Amino acid sequence: MLIAHCQRLGALALAATCFVAAPAFAENIAVGNYGSSANGMPFAVALYKGFFKEEGADVTGIIASQGGGTSVRNAMAGVAYGEANPGAIAVAIQQGADIRIVSDNVLTIAEFAWMVKKDSPIKTIKDLKGRKIGYTNPRSTSQALAVLLLQKAGYKADDAELVKTGGFGPMLAALDLDQIDVAAVTEPLWSKVKDKYRVLITGAEALPPLDNVVGLTTGEAARTRGDFIRAVIRARRRAVEFMIKNPDEAGDIVAKDFNITPEVARAAVRNLTTSYTQGIPYWGNGQIHLEGMKRIIEVQRSVGALEGEVDLAKMIDTQFLPDDIKKPVPGK
Repeated sequence: MLIAHCQRLGALALAATCFVAAPAFAENIAVGNYGSSANGMPFAVALYKGFFKEEGADVTGIIASQGGGTSVRNAMAGVAYGEANPGAIAVAIQQGADIRIVSDNVLTIAEFAWMVKKDSPIKTIKDLKGRKIGYTNPRSTSQALAVLLLQKAGYKADDAELVKTGGFGPMLAALDLDQIDVAAVTEPLWSKVKDKYRVLITGAEALPPLDNVVGLTTGEAARTRGDFIRAVIRARRRAVEFMIKNPDEAGDIVAKDFNITPEVARAAVRNLTTSYTQGIPYWGNGQIHLEGMKRIIEVQRSVGALEGEVDLAKMIDTQFLPDDIKKPVPGK
């Protein structure tokens, strides 16, 4: 399957790389950080269980792409449906991209956990003052969340030292070498290393619902590929429901494309299907949670990843959602 080729290539700066390898008949969707981050797991389930074809979308490949406005524009070149961060979509629109949000896919940051060494004197977030906290890269979500974590503890951003590590894997290496005191980890890496470190606090415990990933389409696809977009959304919704009811089987499926053991994949799926933040699940069914989107936009703005005004209402198009979830969720 093309999906396997894309997974081995990893997260691509230019999604066109995977397009070269795709057969002419392939119908692809673009999913940010597919094969490494938990957000895209339902698409693996939808593909392997045949939900896409059953719903009328002949999806045969999943293109992995990185975040950022330019990458979103590249990823959506030639595909009718993709998944990305709302902030990245806002940046792409500011850069002139004709795209819009069509579904709400990841409703919280429950995939995040902040870890310390087991013998660390840091017991609660009140102990973060004066400590070194890792984050991946400047203007990243992990950087913004570190600031929010300090604020939750009653501190200012400069009450601790934020240390760039370049990635989650290198961040754990820095923790091992005592270059930092606290490391941010996301699923499925969290489940892989959970026995080696101690969880200081989870994303679900630390912060309110933050809609970190949404579904998007292009203006052209919205005009001409409506049935396909609707089918993809329905298939993904079925996959999320399947994962909740069958976490172990879903984990075994996910393990194939995420290059992790079935045990780790099962643990990650179980963790995220049972995690709720103020009553909100991690994986959404597509229904729009506007307040969570507003929060993530402000998070992105706080680290300079996004500038200028963002009118989310103008970015969202709910016409492709099933009738029972067309109306946005109020509050939360």
